Amino acid sequence: MPIYEYECPKCGAFEHSQSIHDRPLHKCPKCRRNVQRLISASSFQLKGGGWYAHGYQKGGGSEPKTASSDSSSSKKSEKSSGSSSGDSSTS
Repeated sequence: MPIYEYECPKCGAFEHSQSIHDRPLHKCPKCRRNVQRLISASSFQLKGGGWYAHGYQKGGGSEPKTASSDSSSSKKSEKSSGSSSGDSSTS
């Protein structure tokens, strides 16, 4: 369940755990004054190796063998189909 931060003009900032489907708080639970929901930094962090560390490398990265073999075979088929279509138009 997410934790949301709110700020009361009298009591200050406080955290409140509630479902995503619940409506935001409008009143401070202590003094019943109007509160404002704050935007805070997320505590979600990705650590260690994984797709986000290795999946978006810029240059210098090696492609998986299946992708490179597929692309090289498609290039060969394009060359062969291009030369065959040129032959058929001349005859």
